[in-house]
Amino acid sequence: MRRILVRFFLIVGITIATVGVGFTFWLRDRYVVPIITYHHVGVPSDRSLFLNTVSAESFERQMQFLKRNGFEIISFDSLVKGIHRGFLFRRDTVLIQFDDGYEDNYVNALPILKKYGFPAMEFLISDLIGKRGFLTWDQVKEMEENNFVMGAHTRTHAYLPDLSPQKMRDEIVGSKKIIEQHLGHSIDYFAYPSGGFNVPAKQIAKEAGFQAAVTTNRGKDRYNEDLYELKRIRINDRDSRFGSIIMWFKLSGYYNLFRKSKDGE
Repeated sequence: MRRILVRFFLIVGITIATVGVGFTFWLRDRYVVPIITYHHVGVPSDRSLFLNTVSAESFERQMQFLKRNGFEIISFDSLVKGIHRGFLFRRDTVLIQFDDGYEDNYVNALPILKKYGFPAMEFLISDLIGKRGFLTWDQVKEMEENNFVMGAHTRTHAYLPDLSPQKMRDEIVGSKKIIEQHLGHSIDYFAYPSGGFNVPAKQIAKEAGFQAAVTTNRGKDRYNEDLYELKRIRINDRDSRFGSIIMWFKLSGYYNLFRKSKDGE
């Protein structure tokens, strides 16, 4: 009887260990570096913008959270090179980026990022730079000098799947050329407005020379293996109201597994 019990527990132990190892490898293969996305940092003038806004105080708390918990903040270059090479990122790796090029990113976010020494990415709507509420080219250049990398976000923030091929090309290729002319160097990354893309948009982005492009939760690639369909995670003021629980969940690296995917178009 004793021999039977020993054999039973040995089999159970081996089974549990095998399942545990298998689950560990399953998790490892499904980890995705969180690309956390901000728009406005401050108090929006329009109530419709609240979902895309964090207050400066909330943004500071969120950066404190990253620093206090030992997250490694990487550049977009590091992310793209790592994905291309099949690199296994640490499970506390995060990338910070901003959409649209609002002036409050310079006024409110830049000093906080400098304080914590974090790099960040900014996707610019090229034709709106210098307009009221948006960054100036001088501010863009100063941000570049302080650990920001600039990307393109079309010329006018048009929803790409609704455009003709010619207009789509002008929005994508034109934004790259305009930003490069002002900054004097290559612009390598692109963001689809509202996350909307289709096969022609991806193809134009590749032909334009972009090394990667980001969306929202659109497309079928949950694991960010396709460099032209990188999913991002929006962060807003509500995430700070519930303490660190939501932040831990969004920064876990497995958040995409639980998100509802949408078609690219």
